[in-house]
Amino acid sequence: MNVTIITGISGAGKSTALKALEDIDFLCTDNIPPKLIPEFVKLCMDSTNAPRNIGLATDLRVGSMFDTIFDAITELREMNIDLDIIFLDCQDNILVSRYTQTRRKHPLSGSGNILSGIFTERERLQRIKEMATYVIDTSTYSNRKLASVIQSRYTNSSDQRLLISVITFGYKRGIPMDADLVFDMRFLPNPFYIEKYRMSTGLNDDVRDYVFSFDEANYFLDHLTEMVIHLSPFFLQQDKKQLTIAIGCTGGMHRSVAMGEALYHRLSVLNCRVALEHRDITLEQNSVRERFLPKDKES
Repeated sequence: MNVTIITGISGAGKSTALKALEDIDFLCTDNIPPKLIPEFVKLCMDSTNAPRNIGLATDLRVGSMFDTIFDAITELREMNIDLDIIFLDCQDNILVSRYTQTRRKHPLSGSGNILSGIFTERERLQRIKEMATYVIDTSTYSNRKLASVIQSRYTNSSDQRLLISVITFGYKRGIPMDADLVFDMRFLPNPFYIEKYRMSTGLNDDVRDYVFSFDEANYFLDHLTEMVIHLSPFFLQQDKKQLTIAIGCTGGMHRSVAMGEALYHRLSVLNCRVALEHRDITLEQNSVRERFLPKDKES
């Protein structure tokens, strides 16, 4: 029996995540009081026809009943099941924008102040966030992207290796909230300042070769790979199933992308379970194009 509990900040996409599990044949239920979760799981375990994969969403919509989540988790861990806790997070300004657009009321904004409700919710959810198997920052995700991320974690759920997620980003747009390890590539020369590389990205062979023409880039890649391989078993021992490595540069288009690609391929060759996402590459490429490409050439 595989049980996945989805929780997190209101407006971060819990309904989308639960629907994504339902689409891959999870038995799903939303807004369930935590105290009922173990009983629901036992009921499914006793049924010969119930699905072996269960998805449950619970959060502070259930009020003070949410405080029983910790006892429920303890009880679930004493049962013969595989338990995951997915915590969905999102940047405050994005949450405010989402609530403003939908004109929905935040469940904890008694006075009508959305930010006040968000701050209160973060404080009350901090403990469960620290217990989560996966923390996912949905700030830059569309519904389709979030569904894809959720489903990719479970379509190959029989693979018990640590999932190493490599995310490249630009510091100008902020550090990914779900990062476990963050590395800064701004110690390397920036291809942006070389005109022939400016419009290209770290996916381009010439840009990649330029980045790795510096000894310090190769030194960093070698030692980061060695560290990740060495530490992976210890993360699994702590029941952590995913390690998110964020690699950043100024815009998230050149150096971080080249390094992220190199780390991804290095780990893949070593038979690691690894995923790669370039968070800001399209946004930054569009920004650079608008700044430097003459209007008559855009067409």
